[in-house]
Amino acid sequence: MLRRVSSYLFLLFLIPVSLGCAAEDSAFKAGVDYEVLPQAVRTANSSKIEVNEVFAYTCGHCFNFEAVLEPWFETLAADVDVQRTPAVWQPSMELYARAYYSASMLKVLDKVHMAIFEAIHVKREAVRSEQDLVKFFVAAGVSAEKFSQVFNSFGMSSMVNQAKARMRGYRTQGTPEMVVNGKYRVSSRMSGGFEGMIKVANYLIAKERASAN
Repeated sequence: MLRRVSSYLFLLFLIPVSLGCAAEDSAFKAGVDYEVLPQAVRTANSSKIEVNEVFAYTCGHCFNFEAVLEPWFETLAADVDVQRTPAVWQPSMELYARAYYSASMLKVLDKVHMAIFEAIHVKREAVRSEQDLVKFFVAAGVSAEKFSQVFNSFGMSSMVNQAKARMRGYRTQGTPEMVVNGKYRVSSRMSGGFEGMIKVANYLIAKERASAN
């Protein structure tokens, strides 16, 4: 009798767990909360789960998203690779893509990235030319000559073209957006805001992690 009661109790404990898994699986739906890309885009590191933010320095929503994004990045596990892609909708936006990749190549991204955002959206400064960008790099310890060399290099042109191709593959419709592991596009419109984007991205990271095991 005790053995039968124990079996019933064990099954009762399993029921909530099963329901919880079902609820988790149905929490976010493809085509509703995120888009499954028709063709996967190659990631920077195939051994990790990539989260790639598509952003623009001129985008006020992107600037506001930083307050949510950066703390979340710090919580991500070691198997997640964080990347960013500067949006290039038109030729004038290449300037900002070059600024981002220059900061990355010169290893001063932590000093320059938010400084450019704040100059545009808080200080309301004009940042519209290579000359306007020099001060950010000089303040970060990079000479004006070195910055100009990297900013105008052939390698820089290649990186900007790769960003354009990546955006096409991502089917980017606005900024900010995130693409998880080159497969899933996450937008604030579909997920219901910045916090929603983080929740959907967490779900997709877990999904990718589970499929790899």
